[in-house]
Amino acid sequence: MEQHNPSTRDEALALLRSGATNRAVAELLNVPRGTIGWWLHEDRKQRGVRYEQPTDCPVCIGRDFDRVAYAYLLGLYLGDGHIISKPKQHHLSVFCGDAWPGLIDEAESAMRRVLPAPRTSRRHRNGCVEVKSHTKHWPCLFPQHGPGKKHERPIILADWQQEIVDAHPWDFIRGLIHSDGCRNMNWTTRVIGGVRKRYEYPRYYFTNVSDDIRQLYTDTLDRLGVEWTHCTRAGKAYNISVARRASVALMDAHVGPKY
Repeated sequence: MEQHNPSTRDEALALLRSGATNRAVAELLNVPRGTIGWWLHEDRKQRGVRYEQPTDCPVCIGRDFDRVAYAYLLGLYLGDGHIISKPKQHHLSVFCGDAWPGLIDEAESAMRRVLPAPRTSRRHRNGCVEVKSHTKHWPCLFPQHGPGKKHERPIILADWQQEIVDAHPWDFIRGLIHSDGCRNMNWTTRVIGGVRKRYEYPRYYFTNVSDDIRQLYTDTLDRLGVEWTHCTRAGKAYNISVARRASVALMDAHVGPKY
């Protein structure tokens, strides 16, 4: 390691103790960041100060946060998201179809609005994009995280999460639809004036294997006055349909198709 004047080291430590970042001090004093980090480590060791990683986690430090973005992100997570929480590997991932660049941007924006500090990234896979945010604090915000698949364990919202969903129900619904739902056109035929004609109509689908997640979806629709029905396929009621004209109009006004 290059030798530096002790006065430079003392100046660096004074700046670091005042809250300056390693990078800022390194640039100011023209000292490698690795050297700055080593000085800080040795200084803490000598003073018996235990290092704690800074965090902007609202659960840990009690700060307010963007609840609208959180309601949307909660829907994305319950649909097509998961959390990796292992030693030296912590991140939230949401999988988005690469046909909808707007959805990809919204997912990353929601992560940053809820937790601005962590690094975010995108990983392109076959037919989709994995949007990731790297911090061990995502399980604090999503206590539904646990071992195994979501449909194999209970999914129950904490009281503070339910308060957010109650305050911003459409954002929650929008996140669920953007993850595990769609807006498409169905068709049927009708006899009009003795002539059978094709009739098309829009419909929203939401499909999820978890009974609990579907219940969260339908309970929220009920509170919003949206009519829905189960669509059983292969004997399994995994699909929730919204097809009534007035209800579709409500969904169009607040959710809309993926883009």
